[in-house]
Order: sequence, then C-alpha cells, then structure tokens
Amino acid sequence: MNRLKVFILSMAVMSLIACGEKTDNSVTDNIDPAVRKAIAENVNNTELLTGELENKTIKWLSTWDINSDSNEGRSTPAFVVAFEERYGGKIEWYQCTHDERYEQLAKAINGDEGIDFFYAGDLDAFPKGAVKQMFIPSDEYINYDSPLWDDVRELNDSFVLNGSHYITATRISGDNCGVIYNRKTVREAGLEDPAELYKKGEWNWNTFEDMLDKFVDTDNQRYGIDGWWFEFGLIGTAGVASVGMENGKLVNNLSAPAMERVQNWIYKLYSNDYIAIGSKYYGWNIKPSYIDEGKTLFYPCGLYQFYTKFENWKKTFGDEAFFVPMPKDPQSDEYYIPVGMEAYAFVKGGKNPEGVGKFLECKRFVLDDAETLAIADKQMKDDYGWTDEMFEMKDSMQELAEKNPVIDLSKGVSADCGELLDNSLRLTARGTPWSETYDSINAVVDKYIEEVNAQIQSE
Repeated sequence: MNRLKVFILSMAVMSLIACGEKTDNSVTDNIDPAVRKAIAENVNNTELLTGELENKTIKWLSTWDINSDSNEGRSTPAFVVAFEERYGGKIEWYQCTHDERYEQLAKAINGDEGIDFFYAGDLDAFPKGAVKQMFIPSDEYINYDSPLWDDVRELNDSFVLNGSHYITATRISGDNCGVIYNRKTVREAGLEDPAELYKKGEWNWNTFEDMLDKFVDTDNQRYGIDGWWFEFGLIGTAGVASVGMENGKLVNNLSAPAMERVQNWIYKLYSNDYIAIGSKYYGWNIKPSYIDEGKTLFYPCGLYQFYTKFENWKKTFGDEAFFVPMPKDPQSDEYYIPVGMEAYAFVKGGKNPEGVGKFLECKRFVLDDAETLAIADKQMKDDYGWTDEMFEMKDSMQELAEKNPVIDLSKGVSADCGELLDNSLRLTARGTPWSETYDSINAVVDKYIEEVNAQIQSE
C-alpha cells in the first residue's frame, strides 16, 4: 500500500436528532469558503470521479454525524465537501446508540426505512452482517479495479464472501491505539523520551518495560499503565488476530506462538505491579489527568483523545503531552501495531446504494489526491492545534499500519464470541496465567467459528 496521510472521521456529536435534508450548505457547513472552493475545483476536474446522481440523498445510521462535529472544533470533513460539490450529495443522519446499533438497524430494515449505509469500522460487522443478510454486496456500486481503490484493494478483498465484497474499507488506520505520555514527566524521571527511542529503532517491549521498572513506585503515587483498552493495544503488537480469515473461512489463532508470547508478557507486567488500572492502589477509574500531574507514565489509548480543540487535550494531558506507537515486539521481524479501519456496509433495503458508492469514491479521492489531501491535513492541524511533530508521528503510525495490517474479526463472528474474547484476552492483565485462559476458551471459540463457517458454506 502507498503511504497515506489520514483524514479522521469525527468521533462524537452533541446533536440529539437525526439530520434531515439540507436546502443549502449553510445548515451544517463549518469550513472556510476558500477551502470549499479549492476542494470543489479538484473534484470537478478529475476523471476519477464519474457520473451523476439522480437521487442525491443517502441515509446514514450511526452513533455520530458524519457531516460535522463543530462543537468539538471540527470543520466539515473534506470528503463530505467533496461529495456535496461533485454530486450535490446530502447525508441524512439517523442517530442510534452504540449498544443497540444492530437492533435499530434490523428495525430500520424491517420497517423499510431505506437506510443506505452503516459503519463497519467497529470490526463487528463482518461476517456477521453478511451472514444475517443485513448487508448487500457492494460490487455493483464500487469499481474496485479503479485506480481510486489501488491502495486498499487487498484490504477490501479480505471481506469477500462467495465472491462478493460485503464491507468497503476506505483506509486502514494507525491511530487505533498509541502510547500517550508527558515529556516533562519522562524528563524529570531521568528517562529517555519514547519518541527518541522510536526514531532510533529502539522503542520495543524491552525499553517500554525498562521505563516502567525505573518509574513505578505505587507507594509514592508513581503508576505505570492506565487506560481501558491497553491490553488490546499491547496484544496488537504481536501481529496476530485472535480470529482471522483465510481462504474465505474464519480461523482461530489463539494457539499462535506470538499470542502466547504477548499474553505471557502482559502477565509479567501485571506481576511486577506495572499495571495501575484495576490495582488496589488505583481502583477502576481511569485517571488521564495523572499524565499531566506526573503520577502515571503511560496511557495507551486511541488518538481520538487529541481530536478535539487544543485547549481540551492540553487540559487533560498537559503542555508537553505527546504520543508514540505501541512498542514493537523485539522477537518479530516486522513492526505491528493495533490497527483499525474506516469501513462501511451497504444496507439491505437501502434506496440509494448508487449514492453511497459515489460518496465512498469521494472519500477515497480525498485520501488519494495529493492536493486535496494536503487541504484535509491542514484543516485537521488547524482544527486541533497540532504541532508538525505530532502530525509526523501520526503519519508514521499510519505507515506502520499500512505496511502490516492485521484485522481481528472476533467481534464479527457473533456477539457471544466477541464478548468472550473481549473479556478473556484481558485476564493476564488481571493476574490469570494465559495457559488457564487458553484452556478454558479455545474449544468454545472453535465452536463459534465452526457455526459461522457452516453458514458461510451454505450461502
């Protein structure tokens, strides 16, 4: 895959009602007119975006509004502007809750509400949504042989069932989980900056652990690792998905040597009292402000923590807050990090799949066209008050993700399988040896996978 800088979807919204059709751009527009004009010129002067739309409105069911997030300082996304300017497109937002997304989607399908597309980047849509016939193939509406899709063609081919693409991924993402820290805290502790270690190719499990060993002193409120998702951030560095797909079939990878190695390492971190969250000293409440206060060394988390106004993330993590990728497995030849993806599904019963196809092509154009991408990058830096160094580090994480993408499909097998693995893979960080967890869940995961593979075979 070619190197892609990232333009990020807005992560949350304050609106409590669904967006209706707009009579003009002023309803949701929050972008410099000069920027809109520049994007319009680019999308209207390319041969990569073809055709026109008779039906210009597409309906989006999600927890967040894809159009804008101005309450968090976010401008109208460049890919939305591209869709508006090239096709006159409009996106109606139908809000749902995270826990009830699929129930609300099923009701919308059964009620013939004409929802057109649904977010698949939560990694729980495939193959579940295809097997349950909630989604339709996208091949009639997306030309995956177009140059627009070259960088993500291999990724999209990972989501094929019986010869059809059921998920359309516009990019792999490297911002899923990084190590947030405060440079002042590191400096005052006499430790080397993780960013410098990373530049030298020395940022790995060993140096990560060594920093914890030198810093942690729980009796004196010096803690190691905080955060709700750090276990999966660390597991992602092993380069193996708990559930993957090979030759159109789901496979269980819990017995992989790399999975055992990373789980045993996490157990070691727990045994050395390096894990703060959940410990007797710390409790179960995350304390991100401890990064600013110099009490906690590492806060592994998604970079969405920095996708807000400068004063917000500065208030939480401090003036010298920074981030690096998760540390490399020193026994691996490749550098793996936890990855996500921006991906979408065409909903069964949608009234305008052609419009969804054109919208996703606009999104790919923004990521693929150097001039338009530069506009989007500047827009992001201005919105969030990032330094050039922060943006360069984020780009570096994106390159790692694109070079070695590993997508875990455990949540897409079934809700039961996803919940089992979400709970079980964390247990080494709570003091349960990996061998005990493996023995208790491996056969169960096999059974879940066998059931879905049987349904795939019968399709």
